[in-house]
Amino acid sequence: MNRSPAITVHPEQTVPDAARLVERRGVERLPVVDEADRLIGIATRRDLLRVFPREDDDVRRQVTEEVVVTALNRPSDAVRVSVREGVVTLDGRVEVRSQVPEPVHALWRLDGVVGVVNGPGLRIDDCESPAPSHRTGSR
Repeated sequence: MNRSPAITVHPEQTVPDAARLVERRGVERLPVVDEADRLIGIATRRDLLRVFPREDDDVRRQVTEEVVVTALNRPSDAVRVSVREGVVTLDGRVEVRSQVPEPVHALWRLDGVVGVVNGPGLRIDDCESPAPSHRTGSR
């Protein structure tokens, strides 16, 4: 039987960080442990996601304005943004891949965002390395 260590948090970790951990790891309960790794409480997924003071529509508006329009320099309807229980889903197209990483990472820093799903499609993959050339012929 494969036993991996429990996913835990310490009391000094922020609620948004704990909520993101719950979302990323797909767990329903998160043990809270002290500095000696002794159990001092349990944080549930429901409790963590409930404490975000922002409505999904508010998060969606901020993502559209700050990420799609400002950071990606796209019209607001170029990338569809949906948010459900703090999980942001992006669907649409951007011009080139190099536009994507920083704005998508910025999503994780927004209050109320606990997860990011998918990402915009690309018109041009400017980060792809060129295929190696194969030479044929005699030596």
